[in-house]
Amino acid sequence: MVEGVGCMDSTIKLTLLLMFFRIACASTVEKNFEQCERAVKNWASSSLQQSINEDQHTLKDLLFFLHVPRTGGRSYHHCFLNKLYPTSQECPRSYDKLRFDPSKAKCRLLATHDDYSIMEKLPTERTSVVTIVRNPVDRVLSSYEFAVEVAARFLVHPDLASVAKMSKQMLKKSNGVSTLDIWPWKYLVPWMMGDLFARRDARRRKGSSEAKRDSPYDMEDILMPLHEFIDEPIVHDIVHNGATFQIAGLTNNSYLAESHEIRHCVQEHKSLGQHVLDVAKKRLGAMLYVGLTAEHKESATMFANVVGAQVISQLRNANVSTDTSAANQSDNSSSSPLDSELESNVDQNNGTTDKKTARQDEGEARTENMTAAELIEVYEGCISSLLKTQSRRRFASLKEISPANFSKVARRHISDAVLQKIKTQNFLDLELFKHAQKIFTMRRVQPMGNLDMNDESERKFDQPRAFELWKIVSLLMLLILLLVFFLFATAWGRLSKVKV
Repeated sequence: MVEGVGCMDSTIKLTLLLMFFRIACASTVEKNFEQCERAVKNWASSSLQQSINEDQHTLKDLLFFLHVPRTGGRSYHHCFLNKLYPTSQECPRSYDKLRFDPSKAKCRLLATHDDYSIMEKLPTERTSVVTIVRNPVDRVLSSYEFAVEVAARFLVHPDLASVAKMSKQMLKKSNGVSTLDIWPWKYLVPWMMGDLFARRDARRRKGSSEAKRDSPYDMEDILMPLHEFIDEPIVHDIVHNGATFQIAGLTNNSYLAESHEIRHCVQEHKSLGQHVLDVAKKRLGAMLYVGLTAEHKESATMFANVVGAQVISQLRNANVSTDTSAANQSDNSSSSPLDSELESNVDQNNGTTDKKTARQDEGEARTENMTAAELIEVYEGCISSLLKTQSRRRFASLKEISPANFSKVARRHISDAVLQKIKTQNFLDLELFKHAQKIFTMRRVQPMGNLDMNDESERKFDQPRAFELWKIVSLLMLLILLLVFFLFATAWGRLSKVKV
């Protein structure tokens, strides 16, 4: 009997202890939420109150290209901005480790993966911001593919120690910028590289190759499957909702001390994400230009009209010499992420081709007398060459993880469950993308205002509008002629009666 009572006492004690533990946990969670809510709301309120340029159509003194990774921004930087701005006007080391004070540099172009928080170091009232936004599912898939592609380049080495040794040697020899220096790849690529080496070593230990699968996104014996990638903590921290956090200024590359806490709070409590989204939407709406990756042709045309034409006008007014631009062009390799001596050392033949292509592209004449139409023609030629170079490099990299080969066709094999999970994980970016689509549609039909459009660009980009206008004018002239003829005939008839 005593044993039974003792057993009941133990059960009651355990139950009470569990109840107390649950209450304590609930209290802690509630307290954590309240702290997070207060921190996020305070940051959002402060950010929304910050002054933003109301004149969305006029280019200011400094152009800040906020490059969201895997949106096609590389082509804009290489084939638009490098053609427009003399190297002397580019902010120093714009793409690698951009920790500089812009007030000490007389620069007019800042192109970087740094997030919006860098605006605290820029003259806000004299800065115009441009960016490109992409469907978040496509951006996550592209981030996965690119991380694998770049990491695979290093599989020509026997091990990671060899890669590290080679990297140090190359960085000593050159000031060139490597993808490994650039956010977010400086985190994602080494992590993916370690995974690829581990899987390669495991295959070698087994002494036989695994059975091939149809989808490169699910070849776990060769590379990390996509369904594992999207659940990794580093991907949650850097890739998922990356566009929203970057435009809000809250990445792990942020200049804001509170960025880590706010980002963590939003990841922990999804309901708080709306505050971050509101800030990102407001900043997106105030930008000079917002492009869409999927609307490539129309986005490029809009960029040439809205941004390119004004840059050309500024250069013309400043009377910038094209000779100075050409003389300084040779220095641009130190700040461009397109060609890395570190990477070309991994594949020398391919790297040499890349450098030659880049030099040919960058060597094209730049002039303040260029029209927006001519700019588009230069862009189209440059992008064609750039895509060929990227395709060759991609092919050479993926040979190291054959038979894995990413393509549009291969993406069709990704399960609906994985795609839906990506959408759920990127709920903020989905909303921001919809907002960007609205902005793009609205500005596509807006008149260009007082932009400085030269004759040829007007003819090339506004031919449909001009044709409609000409039809209206012609119809009005015809009506006027018919009216004059009618009045003349009536008057002549009356005069004839008078004579009779």
